[in-house]
Amino acid sequence: MKRPITTLFMLESLDGKISSGNDDSLDVDKDWCKIRGVKEGLHQYYEIEQTTDLFSLNTGRVMAKIGVNERKELPNKSPVSFVIIDNKPHLNATGINYLCSWLKELILVTINPDHVAFQMKEQHPNLTILQYSNFDPQKLFRDLYEKHHIEHLTIQSGGNFNALLLRENLIDYVHIIIAPLLVGGRETSTLIDGESITTISDLHKLRPLKLIECNSLRNSFIEVKYRILNENI
Repeated sequence: MKRPITTLFMLESLDGKISSGNDDSLDVDKDWCKIRGVKEGLHQYYEIEQTTDLFSLNTGRVMAKIGVNERKELPNKSPVSFVIIDNKPHLNATGINYLCSWLKELILVTINPDHVAFQMKEQHPNLTILQYSNFDPQKLFRDLYEKHHIEHLTIQSGGNFNALLLRENLIDYVHIIIAPLLVGGRETSTLIDGESITTISDLHKLRPLKLIECNSLRNSFIEVKYRILNENI
């Protein structure tokens, strides 16, 4: 299948957590900048983030969690485009207005025919809506490549969606910035969540990695890059 080459790019704690805890009010971007021993080197993640692909995939829940639905002041224009999957929806009109004002293009993916984005399409020419009757990540990635000419895609979504993409063999590379922090908590989201395997017959669902690069950053942060060995499946 022709699809974008994908990289899962995330900031995580040493114990693999991508959130501060099990509540949507807790968020890495808002919380970790307050922690002594972490805040001093956190800027490195955001600097490296600026070097990633010009198309980034995320979810409406993550966007709402970082506060785009409350942002009234419009940002400076970015050359980056987002693919946002939002079914509930988690995004409101304010959030969509902010994203369209900020991004080069917003491609909103939904199975919700009543999503508020449909009412805003004429207002924002850089808003594209991909509506599906049911969510099929394989078809979505094929459409992104064939219809929207997206050849490289950075993934920055939550643990459950990351797990779905991993099981569907839709992640090619993993690029992680590890913060010098232990978070803990059984219910706190990790890099890959989703359902656990329960039998030996499910071992084929695990994904081995090949290390490409490992860098020691300042202030005890670490950068690692892996290639997922999907071809061994």
